[in-house]
Amino acid sequence: MSSNLIAGIAQVSVNGTTYQLESSAKYSPATVKREAMIGQDGFHGWKETPVTGSITLSIRDAASLSVASFSAMRNATVVLQLANGKVVTGRNMATTEVKEVDTENAKFEVKFEGPQVSEQTVSVGA
Repeated sequence: MSSNLIAGIAQVSVNGTTYQLESSAKYSPATVKREAMIGQDGFHGWKETPVTGSITLSIRDAASLSVASFSAMRNATVVLQLANGKVVTGRNMATTEVKEVDTENAKFEVKFEGPQVSEQTVSVGA
């Protein structure tokens, strides 16, 4: 029997430490950015430039958590487990953005970037 659960529940860990995921997480496994090259006479082709993979998290600011410690994170392994069974993993990640803490809701966003974000998909029965 297959489950139709595709979204809603997720868990995250960084270097084996689990954090409270406040709301959404976003990830990008992209490795290139493509731009159309246009001249005065029309379309000429494509330009490709490398980009980093990324995982962005909205984390709950727990009493035992040091938000400042996120700024020091590099060579981190970030594992995101999604409701649909997919596992997203970023290796050799570093924090590139740690936003300010919203004290009303005890949350903050942090963005990790690195050379690769991979997806381990789940086979869905026919």
